[in-house]
This record gives sequence, C-alpha cells and structure tokens, in this order.
Amino acid sequence: MLAFGGWNQGGLQPREPTGDAELSEARARMVREQLVARGIVNPRVLEAMAQVPRHAFVPAGERDRAYEDGPLPIGHGQTISQPYLVAFMTEALDPKPTDRVLEVGTGSGYQAAVLSGLVAEVWSIERLEPLARRAEADLGRLGFANVKVRWGDGFLGWPEAAPFDAIIVTCAPEEVPPALVTQLKTGGRMILPVGSQWGAQEMVILRKTDAGLEKKAVLPVRFVPMVPGRKPSEP
Repeated sequence: MLAFGGWNQGGLQPREPTGDAELSEARARMVREQLVARGIVNPRVLEAMAQVPRHAFVPAGERDRAYEDGPLPIGHGQTISQPYLVAFMTEALDPKPTDRVLEVGTGSGYQAAVLSGLVAEVWSIERLEPLARRAEADLGRLGFANVKVRWGDGFLGWPEAAPFDAIIVTCAPEEVPPALVTQLKTGGRMILPVGSQWGAQEMVILRKTDAGLEKKAVLPVRFVPMVPGRKPSEP
C-alpha cells in the first residue's frame, strides 16, 4: 500500500505554492472557459479544480499544455483526462465531506487529488506499477493526506476497505465489474465509462438501492480500456 498526504479537510488550501502566475492564470481560465461555460455548477468541485495544480501531474514536457482542453499523455499508453471530464465525473459523483471513495485507475493521481479535498478518504487502485509509484511521489510531494494507493487489479476493488460511499472508475470495462458493485454501500453512487475499446462507450451513473442498481447513461465518451492487473497478494 502506498499512502500520501492531502488537502486540509477544513478547506482547499495548498500547503506549498503551486506554480508561477502564468500557470495560476491558465488554471483560472480553464475553470471559467472549460468548466463553468459548459455547465459545471457545484461550487466545491469548481474550487477543487481551481486549486489543484494539474501541471504538477503531467510530464515535464507537457507542463505548458497542462490547462488545455483535452487529455495529455502520461506514459505507458495512458493519459490524464480532459479537465472537463474530471469535473463532470466529480460533480456527477456528488461527493460528500464524509464519503469514503474508491477510485479505479489512479493514472497521474490528478483525479484523486481533486477528490481529496471534497471527501474524507480516497482509496485508489492502479494496475501499472510505474504510474502508481509516480503518483505516490507527486501526491506525497504536494501533501495529500487522505489518499491511499494500491498497485493492483481494479476489477477486484479494495475489499478490505469496503464498503464505499462512492466509486469512480477512470477506465472503461465492457461491463460493470461485479466486485465493485458488491463493495458499494446501499445508497452509494458509482460513475464509470462502459463499453468496448473499439466500439461505443457511455458514461454511466449507478445508484445501489435495496431493490438493485439504478442505471443512467449520461454522456458518450472515449476512455482507455480497463484491463486486469496485478493481484494485491502477488509478489
């Protein structure tokens, strides 16, 4: 298990400077032009997106493009999602300050960082060890205290830490993984892209009820596929 630091739960105040004035202005412009203009309205989500330094989660060669309206490569065939999609998924998850959230697909660590100041705990799984290690270093350097990361198989979830109030999946399985449904609390929410690598994918919001799963497709999307990874118990 890899554990990091985080935003103070009393508010989204970074513990160290996030960059120069140009990057700060680019981040503010991103919020105005890419998020507010497209209908993101949750003030807590907008504040988180305005505070978390996206440029700190991309490779050095992509730093100047960190606040552009699109995904960016982070190595190993993976990307950091478009800022709008990060905000959309976060808002749709309806994060509460007391929530315990499971993230599948740590990637760069940016989505976990955005969630960090909005919920009580973030448990994040990444199947690629180099990305898990890099996210550990970046999140630790920036001081995100309530995030834990596991290098492992996202299809298995994190049973020891379950149940979760909410689950967010940032890669696309062809079907909703049963283990994740099991680990979601009754009344809990899950958001994930569902579909094949080569066919159509839809962003889906699920709510677990006593009667079963309520499902709503909300957006056509294109995400990297969700594939099995290392089991946590493997050496």
